[in-house]
Amino acid sequence: MLNECLEGLNIEANGIYVDVTFGGGGHTKAILEKLGPQGRLIGFDQDPDAKNNIPNDDRFTFVDQNFSFLKNQLRFLGIQKVDGILADLGVSSHQFDAADRGFSIRFDATLDMRMDQLREKDAKFVLNNYSEQDLHKIFGMYGEVHNAKTLASLLVKARMIKPIETVGSFKELIKPLVKRGKENQYYAQVFQALRIEVNEELEVLKEFLIQSAAVLKPEGRLVVMSYHSLEDRLVKNFIQKGKFSGELEKDIYGNTSTPFEAVSRKAVTATEEELLINNRARSAKLRIAERTNEQV
Repeated sequence: MLNECLEGLNIEANGIYVDVTFGGGGHTKAILEKLGPQGRLIGFDQDPDAKNNIPNDDRFTFVDQNFSFLKNQLRFLGIQKVDGILADLGVSSHQFDAADRGFSIRFDATLDMRMDQLREKDAKFVLNNYSEQDLHKIFGMYGEVHNAKTLASLLVKARMIKPIETVGSFKELIKPLVKRGKENQYYAQVFQALRIEVNEELEVLKEFLIQSAAVLKPEGRLVVMSYHSLEDRLVKNFIQKGKFSGELEKDIYGNTSTPFEAVSRKAVTATEEELLINNRARSAKLRIAERTNEQV
């Protein structure tokens, strides 16, 4: 949904923008095409492979960091406020297609799943060291796996005999728990849960959303594309309420105070035309918000 993202950012030629999920640089290239000579774009990515995609453009600055460090890194660059922030969450197409990264169920590889290769905890560590209770929790909460408890019990028993280390052996191990015809869906849910835990994705997203409110100018745009309900719920709640759970808070006069106002009431989804050329967009939900004048 490239065009929808660009429209959501409402780009001004000489504005300052941030692409916190630089990845392959596709969004960055499109934003740069709309910026004038005085415009500026900051790209964040913790994946070392992303450095191969840095454009040769003086208006662009690459930050080799997770976007949970948004505020501090911008201040290090001398930037207090920006005009727009774009986040395309989840795993990039490159990461899915890189067999050795262990993100995809299509390839046999070491169970890694780290977006930041310097992070110590990988998927192998989670599977071989987490307690049965913790495994049950992450598979149930992050993957919404229907038999999460049985899965956790199976893994704990299996690893006592032999460590769980590769995608292929892991899939073979849990195969008896999968309903016939639902294999890909089940594996995708299990892998999603592991990936979220390894990269602490939901906590990182919360940090990013709070900081985005602090660095955006009034009327600046926040554009976030998510690919599963856990992420989308956090984004939706923060835009609507300024927090991640609970009711919208009001002052003694009944007035509400939130850092963002939704540009569209519902999430934007992919068109039928886009789905024909990009099946991954089927699960994408795009939310666009404008920074209010409220202090945070």
